[in-house]
Amino acid sequence: MPRTVLFLSIMLFVSGGFIFAQKGTGKLYRIDRYESIYLPLGKISFADKLIEYKVGTPPPIQKYRDSIQCLHEPNYKNYQTPNFVSLGCGGSLTVEFTDNGFMNLPGDDLYLFEVGPSKEPAKVEISENGMDWIYAGKIAGGKSSIDLIKEGIDTETVFYFLRITDLKDLCKSKSAGADLDAIGAINSVIKLTINADVLFDVANYDLKETAKQGLDSLAESIRKVDKATILVEGHTDSDGDENSNMLLSENRCISVKNRLIEIFGEDSLYEFEIKPYGESKPCVPNDSEENKQQNRRVEITVLPSRDYYESISRE
Repeated sequence: MPRTVLFLSIMLFVSGGFIFAQKGTGKLYRIDRYESIYLPLGKISFADKLIEYKVGTPPPIQKYRDSIQCLHEPNYKNYQTPNFVSLGCGGSLTVEFTDNGFMNLPGDDLYLFEVGPSKEPAKVEISENGMDWIYAGKIAGGKSSIDLIKEGIDTETVFYFLRITDLKDLCKSKSAGADLDAIGAINSVIKLTINADVLFDVANYDLKETAKQGLDSLAESIRKVDKATILVEGHTDSDGDENSNMLLSENRCISVKNRLIEIFGEDSLYEFEIKPYGESKPCVPNDSEENKQQNRRVEITVLPSRDYYESISRE
C-alpha cells in the first residue's frame, strides 16, 4: 500500500548481519554479554507503533505487560527491570514499522530482541498491509534472527507489519511466554516513489525547474545514509509504443541520476545505478487516466553499498 508525503511515497527497509561502518547511521546492538548485532540504518530500523497486544493464558504478572516496551531501540537491563513485554502463554503482539519497512534481501532480514532468564520459542508472521499475513519463520531459544529467503518470500515486496505469537513451551514463570525488548529490521533500504508528472512534461525527459527543487528536498531523506547504492527506476503508462516508452523511462532515469549527482557532488560516497522498465511493471491497471498517472513514476531505492553486500557474501 503506497505511503504518500506530498508527492513522495516513502518506504524504508534494512539489510545486514555483517559489521560494516556507515558513519552516523549503522549501529551495533548488544545481544548478550559476548555478542552484538549490526543494523545498517541504526535507530530508525525498529518497529515504532503497537497495533495489537493479546495477552496469553496464563498471563505474565502485571508489571511485564507494558506492550510499548517492545518499540524502538532495545534497552533491556535485567529481568527485574520491566523494560520489556511478555506475551503470556500463547499470547501475541502486532507492530508496525512506520519510518522504515523490511524486505527479503541478502542475509538475515529481521532480529527480535528476546530477553529474560528463558528464551521461549515463538512464531513470526509478516504483512505488507496489516491484513494479509505470511509465515516468516520462528525464533527459538538463543536464535532470534529471521531470514525470509528460507520461507520462499519474494524479494520485491516491502513489509511494514510483524506479528509474533508465543508457542506455549514455557508457561509457568512470572513473565510467561516470549519476552521482547525490541523488534528490528536488519536488512534496510530507503525507497522513494515520485509521480513522473511532477518531474517531467508529457513525453519529455528534461526535468522541470520545479522538479529540481523537489529533488533537492528529497535528497535530505537520502542523506540519512552516508554510503549507499542509489538505484533509479523509471516507469511509464501503456500509451504509445513499447520501445519508445522504454527509451523514455531510461532517459528520465538518467536525468534524475544526473541531478542527484549534482546535488551530492562527484566526491560523495554514493554509487548510482539505473533500471528503465517502460510500461512493463505497472503498479495498477492502465484502465483510467488516474491509474495511468500512478504508473508514470520514478522510483529511487537507497540500498546499502556494494561493499556492504560483498561483506555479507564473504561470511
